[in-house]
Order: sequence, then C-alpha cells, then structure tokens
Amino acid sequence: MATLTQTLVQVRRKGLPRPGRLTYLTLTAIAFFSAFPLYYSAVVGSLDNSALGQVPPPFLPGGNLIGNIQRVFTTVPFATALINSAIVATSITVSVMLLSTLAGFAFAKLRFRGRNGLYLAVVATMMVPTQLGIIPLYMLMADIGWIDTLYAVIAPNLVSAFGVFFMTQYLSAALPTELLEAGRVDGCTTFGLFWRVVLPLARPAAAVLGMLTFMNAWNDFFWPLVVLTPENPTVQVGLSAISSGYSVDYSFTLAATTVATIPLLVVAMLFGKQIIQGIMQGALKG
Repeated sequence: MATLTQTLVQVRRKGLPRPGRLTYLTLTAIAFFSAFPLYYSAVVGSLDNSALGQVPPPFLPGGNLIGNIQRVFTTVPFATALINSAIVATSITVSVMLLSTLAGFAFAKLRFRGRNGLYLAVVATMMVPTQLGIIPLYMLMADIGWIDTLYAVIAPNLVSAFGVFFMTQYLSAALPTELLEAGRVDGCTTFGLFWRVVLPLARPAAAVLGMLTFMNAWNDFFWPLVVLTPENPTVQVGLSAISSGYSVDYSFTLAATTVATIPLLVVAMLFGKQIIQGIMQGALKG
C-alpha cells in the first residue's frame, strides 16, 4: 500500500495524466467478462439440468446449489479430492518458492565453477515436453512403491525450472551486490544472507511464483490421473469422473467446478497484496 501511495504521489508531481472515464470503463468491462464465467457456473450449478434448455438462458441463481453440492460429495470422493489437492498444491508451492529462491540466489549472485553451464541445463529442461518422461517416471514410482500415494504426485514437482529461471532473473536485477557485501562484512554466512536479506527482498516475486505454482498444481490432471486411483483422486481427476459418461449433468458438473474454484480465489486474495507490490516495484524500476 505504501508503494502504491508513493507511486501516485510521483505521478502527481510529474504532472502525468490521470486515468479517465474510458480507462475505468475498460477495466470494469474486463473485470465483468473475467468474473462472468465463474458467476454463470454458479448459476448453472444452482439449477437442474432441464433449465439449461430454456430460451433465453437463465441468468439468475436457482435453489438447487446446496442439493447439487451434496450430490457431488456423495457420488464421488470429492472431500478426499479436495484434501489431496490442498496437500499436493501447498507442499509443491512451498517447496518451489523456497528452492527456486535459493537456486536463483546462487545463479544470480554467487560465483562458482560451471555456473553458466548448469544454469543453461536447467533452462533447457523447460523445452522438454513433460509427456516424454511419463513412462520412466511411472516406472520409478512403481519401483519405490509410491503408486496411488500423494508422494508420487508431489515428489516430481518439488523443483521447477521455470521457478529457478524466474527468481534468477528477478534477483539479478533486484538484489544489490553491495548489500550482500555489507552483510558479509558484518559476519553473515551465505545461508544467513539468504535467510535475512534475500528472502525478504524476493517476497514479491516469490508471491507471484507461489500463486502460479499453486494454480498449476491444483489444476494438474494428467500425472495424478496416471498414478492415482479413482478412490484416491485429486480435484481435477474427481471432476473428470463427474463429467464422464454418456449423458452429462451440467448442473451437477458445474456445481462441483464452483466448489473446486473457491480455493484458487482464496489463494489469489492471500497473495494479491504481494503481487501488486511486485508489479509496482517493476513499474518503478522501468
């Protein structure tokens, strides 16, 4: 909030034009069209399947939302799916944020033999399709005995090449070398610098990375479908089971989709302040 206030003060001092009505109308329209799919999912989820054939289509909620949600939890193990996805997404997010920041600090500011080659190797893995490693990865999980466990979903995603690349680029520009040298003069170790200097400074970028990682882990479908059984699913596997079949009950499916979207909204609100600070810092540096 302080950063945003400082930016507005600078804008006023420089005499830059303030946003006009067209800007606010455009932002309002974007917000409306972004939120409308979620709203209409909730509307359809609160009706019965026969209401979808009405002309014009219904745009006001009905009274079947609670009943449809109850059907979701009784038809498939959706409570288990929500808990599994929460455990998987939270574990992966915390690990990726911490390890990517640590690796980004090493690649951005530490000098060691083979640094450039190792960094290029990490970045090069981003160009390899994930599907190419599914069979050997499944064989490895089977040898370990992790099939149909959350370990098989979490372990391959604990580190992200994109996260390492993202944090390396951010810390290269945002972390002054003089600040690290001052810390070393005060007797701080490398890990102490990371914990006391790098982590607080990297918080905005880590929040952005955390939200993207959580969304990606929550929405992951293919790998959990391969290693988990229908009795122990994640959210996306559970939604797939709900929407499969010869005749799809869309009100039933979209009620489940609405429930599955709520955790993503909560995470977006939790990380929103840090994300805005990161955007504003980037704007000031630009």
